[in-house]
Amino acid sequence: MSSEGRGLLFIVSAPSGTGKSTLVERLVEETPRLSMSRSYTSRPAREGETDGVDYNFVTRARFDAMIAAGEFMEWADVFGNLYGTRAADTEQLLSSGRDVVLVIDVQGARHLRERGLADATIFVMPPSYQVLMERLVGRSKDSAPAIQRRLQVAKAEVGSFDEYDFIVVNDELEAAVSRLRSIIVAEHARIDRMRATARNIVTTFTETEKVGRRT
Repeated sequence: MSSEGRGLLFIVSAPSGTGKSTLVERLVEETPRLSMSRSYTSRPAREGETDGVDYNFVTRARFDAMIAAGEFMEWADVFGNLYGTRAADTEQLLSSGRDVVLVIDVQGARHLRERGLADATIFVMPPSYQVLMERLVGRSKDSAPAIQRRLQVAKAEVGSFDEYDFIVVNDELEAAVSRLRSIIVAEHARIDRMRATARNIVTTFTETEKVGRRT
């Protein structure tokens, strides 16, 4: 958590099929005081998905009502389905001192970055176009036309890598999770977050010096 007791907000983006959700889920399991804010979506749940675990599934009408009420800190239309991050859910976690990681697309990340809401942004990349294509085909979730559409979007998204603070290549799961964890540790060690702690330590040296002079 930050020096003020508030958690840090991390954003993770990646092309569809890169494995970002799997990476972040493993990261959350292994990292104390780190939570993932579950996105809301208007799309139907896929086979094997659970409401409140994979996403918060709502109707299109409900999602539109949440937009109108200003409940989302960001939302985007992705392949004809709406995805969004509810501000109150994220704020509750951050205020409790927990770090929060949002898995959102390039559009959403750009919006939050422009508003200055993210403490660090991370872009996860596949090792190559060929590897991404093999992963999309291998997971058997989409039709051939849908896979081609995702690959076309991925070509555009990978060019956005230099908008992010950090890059993680998902070539091997454990190694990629370790890189993500290192980023979180490094963010907490930044001087602007540790300044108060460092000053308190400096004070102990000054107090010791005063005691030495009196004796």
